[in-house]
Amino acid sequence: MDFCGQTSSNALLRHLEPVNQDTPHLVSPRWITALESAGASGQKGLAVLVDPDKIKDSADLEWMSGPGFEAVHTILLGGSLVTEGSMDTVASWIRERTDTPIVLFPGSPNQLTAEADALLFLSVISGRNPDALIGKHVEAASRVRDLGLDAVGCGYLLIDGGKTTTAHYMSGSLPIPGDKPDIAATTALAGHYLGQQCMYLDTGSGANRPVSTEMIAAVRQAVPCPIIVGGGMTTPDDVMDAWSAGADLAVVGSAIEQNPDFLRAFAAETQRHG
Repeated sequence: MDFCGQTSSNALLRHLEPVNQDTPHLVSPRWITALESAGASGQKGLAVLVDPDKIKDSADLEWMSGPGFEAVHTILLGGSLVTEGSMDTVASWIRERTDTPIVLFPGSPNQLTAEADALLFLSVISGRNPDALIGKHVEAASRVRDLGLDAVGCGYLLIDGGKTTTAHYMSGSLPIPGDKPDIAATTALAGHYLGQQCMYLDTGSGANRPVSTEMIAAVRQAVPCPIIVGGGMTTPDDVMDAWSAGADLAVVGSAIEQNPDFLRAFAAETQRHG
């Protein structure tokens, strides 16, 4: 198994495609193209979720200069509930430290910034809340265009991880039961047929357990597009289990907040597995 970190990600980002010629950015290196290319070559990636509410100063991002950060493929910026943190400010602090791609992971239409490389245009296809399926997207669409953001259609599947998380509550929808991989697989397939460019399986930040390997494998068998998996992963083994089951990008957030040495341990573990 190959691992794609910062260097390989930047190399893949040389793929250029037009985004929207009515926006200030006529041509943009597409993050989703890089992820697709990595998946086609068998490479796996690690993403780190940064919640702007928890970043009060640039010094809170010091871990980006520490050992192990070179293993990070993508920085996701956003959260289910951003009340205080400035997306623009935090994105600029990140950009000062690294050229690792910044991809927005918005919980609402106001979580946007032109500082990002791409935007996950999340549609909660696991639920039946019309706002989370399309309503908020209509509110945000014009601003996304005006900011010149590279919007990536993403089918978002909330999975039960043993507790009610902020993501579950804010989405106003029930998660897919964690022991029903067939429901997740058919939901992802429907999203793929609707044109979603990637799938995101998430138990939510602070979940008691991650998405099961059985569910990831079922979704992998159902759809050809990149699969992102997050929530409940607290160890390097959790990440590598998700990769082995079929995830292209594994996301950690709380693990780094609780353990500053997580990335160092993760980098050591991936080197050990070669």
